[in-house]
Amino acid sequence: MTTEPYCKKFDIVPTRSPCPPDVEKFIYEALKTRKPSLIRFTILSPSLVEMAKYLKRHCSQSHATTYLYIWSVHQYCKYCQTEPDQLISECQSEDGLPNQKALTLEARRLDDYVGMLQSENYSPGHISNCVKAVKTFFRVNGLQLELPYKMHKYALSRDRAPTPEEIAKTIDLTDVRGKAIVSMLALGGFRIGTLCKLQYRHIHEDLERGIVPIHVHVEAAITKGKYHDYDTFIGQEAAGYLKAYLEARKSGGLPSKIPPENIHDESPLIRDEHSKTVKPLTPSQVYNILHRLMAQAGLLGSKVGRRYAMRPHSIRKFFRTQMAALGVQTDYIEYMMGHTISTYHDIPMKGIEFLRGVYAASGLCIKPKTKPSRMEMLKEMVRVLGLNPEEILTKEALSMPHRTVITAGRDESQIETLLKALKQKLKQELAETPMLAPKTV
Repeated sequence: MTTEPYCKKFDIVPTRSPCPPDVEKFIYEALKTRKPSLIRFTILSPSLVEMAKYLKRHCSQSHATTYLYIWSVHQYCKYCQTEPDQLISECQSEDGLPNQKALTLEARRLDDYVGMLQSENYSPGHISNCVKAVKTFFRVNGLQLELPYKMHKYALSRDRAPTPEEIAKTIDLTDVRGKAIVSMLALGGFRIGTLCKLQYRHIHEDLERGIVPIHVHVEAAITKGKYHDYDTFIGQEAAGYLKAYLEARKSGGLPSKIPPENIHDESPLIRDEHSKTVKPLTPSQVYNILHRLMAQAGLLGSKVGRRYAMRPHSIRKFFRTQMAALGVQTDYIEYMMGHTISTYHDIPMKGIEFLRGVYAASGLCIKPKTKPSRMEMLKEMVRVLGLNPEEILTKEALSMPHRTVITAGRDESQIETLLKALKQKLKQELAETPMLAPKTV
């Protein structure tokens, strides 16, 4: 691999030290969809290349983080009305060693920049990230830039989890692709960035065999931070919308005159409909789709600073909130969301079918069933006696042997579990009811 293809594409002639091929490709991948104009800005600057090299070789290799750091340095350079390499050279003495007096003046300028960001109502978290990026830029170039105080990172406003009715409202307003996106985020707990990287191979086995809930194994390479892989599931509603969406792609039923698509294991699960070339949606595209849907449904709420009360990320909170309310243990929820859990609780060891049973037993869904089924009527009877049916089914799932969960067999097993709990509760109630003495004549 050489640097020529990327440099030629953007008419770039590297100066002083050429950008290493692996770092150049990393810069290109991080910026090509987010801010292509920053590619030239970065590759022509040896000091910025040094920061990109550090992020590529010694950090998590996150494209989002790399974009944020380069963009933050770019904004700081605009504020200072100078170039990144000049920022570094101004803080060095003639022999290339740090100039402490110049670094002190630079720290004051960075402090003034913080004040400017605060006056523009940026959140403390955003300001802290910008400062961290600038300090990292100086540090990887051999300079220690310190502020006389510690940056505090806290949220000015918190988003809230949508209700099932609000999720259902957004689904009713969108097309088949939008329905698949919203339902998968709500019922699978995915991050938007992870959803964009899913391919047909992640779901094809269970989808083609008709097994619900569908198992999705998420590799570490497509997670935030790339720390570890995890497993999650999508329920009946999301499986139905996803199947309809994939059928529309196969038959050429998508808008914009998209031709019929031959879907294979490497096909993106959610594709870009503005391109006849098959490629995945980007996180920013999904974010915009969801933001427009929420605005159309009237769910954004009041704006606090620069943020709304409900945001696309809030759909992930729906998964966490609903699963907890349905009685699923915290560690299982966190694992299915890709969070790091206790080293001593080895959830993957329990097997996929065990986890499928836990997910299925929770009964997580978006739209309530229109006609009460035998299961729903039995759940209501159990509630009348003061029991929590979801908690009973979840506990049963945790004690089940590992086995494949197919919808029909699962329902019968759950009905049997609820009947058993109902009988036990009735026996308990009868045993505790005092016998009335017979009336004397």
